[in-house]
Amino acid sequence: MSLSVRPQRRVLVTKINRSQSFAGVNSSADRPFRNLSPFTPTVSRKTGSRVSRMFSMSHKSPPPKVPQPNRLDEVYEALKKGLTAYLEVHQLELEKLSTQIRESKRNSRLGFLYDLDKQVKSIERFLRRLEFHASKIDELYESYCIQRRLRDGAHNMVKAYSTGSPGSREARESLAEASKGYKEYTENMCLLENDLESQLGEFHVRMKGLAGFARLCAGDQYEIFMKYGRQRWKLRGRIEVNSKQVWDSEEMVFLPLITEFLSIKVTELKSLANHVVVGNVSCETKDLFAALPQVVAVDINDLGTLKLSLEVTWNPFDKDDQPSAASTVNKASTVNKRFSTYNQSPPDTPSLREQAFYVSVHQAGLLRRGGHW
Repeated sequence: MSLSVRPQRRVLVTKINRSQSFAGVNSSADRPFRNLSPFTPTVSRKTGSRVSRMFSMSHKSPPPKVPQPNRLDEVYEALKKGLTAYLEVHQLELEKLSTQIRESKRNSRLGFLYDLDKQVKSIERFLRRLEFHASKIDELYESYCIQRRLRDGAHNMVKAYSTGSPGSREARESLAEASKGYKEYTENMCLLENDLESQLGEFHVRMKGLAGFARLCAGDQYEIFMKYGRQRWKLRGRIEVNSKQVWDSEEMVFLPLITEFLSIKVTELKSLANHVVVGNVSCETKDLFAALPQVVAVDINDLGTLKLSLEVTWNPFDKDDQPSAASTVNKASTVNKRFSTYNQSPPDTPSLREQAFYVSVHQAGLLRRGGHW
């Protein structure tokens, strides 16, 4: 896949062909885009597996002062495409498991069939949740479009009354009413934009490492600083022998934003007070709404001799309560294990000892009531 880079802040850039890259250029000047092939350098960490979360002071950012309808249209189209891909991937997994259940009907291993059925039901619940989430996003976007049309109409009325003769009392009252409506519709658009932004899910960004053509040497130390709105992520790494890299951080969770871009700054730490900025790029993030994890590459310097490799996984929900069935798409299925008929039984099935206990309890109850068994 390919992610575009904005040369200037809040300026939309032209589309480029999709490839397995995360092309980046310096944000100070306009330069042509580049397509790169993905790579996976060897990276090791000082600490264990850890996920860092940086939710800027509060889970929800304050609503914007000025709405960005054109930008929201682009993000909405990318979001719908990502949700559609999510649904298709899980539908294929559901069909695969259903076919496996039909083929295993002749097998008497109840534990095997029960595990398959449990995964099918979990994926079905996740699909219903995805469909409800997509319908909620559609409803918010439709309300946003209604408020935008009302705001455009109020703007035209304000413009018409302003250019006309403002001497009459009716004209002044109509102008004040139109201005009030324009302000109200603008506030409603900002609130809806903030609500839609809170439904974008999460970006799980994993550090894969740096790669450079005769650029990285053993002993070099680098600092990477990522800024995404009010969210920050700073990590340091060292290049060791045999092209190994040691980083003090592994993964970060970013909340997607509508009007902000991901800024990446790479600095080479040469001495205590001598730091050299290798590159500072700003990248588009709307193409990260994808069903499967993506390994993307970022051009750090102008010549492209130093690249940053990241693995980005999009979760359509902003909580870690995603069903385990969703992970069956990317991981190998565990239902191929062989279960013995003698040591595996369906749940809630009482054993012979439990059945005898229930019969004795029933007999005792009948005798206490003077009944006959």
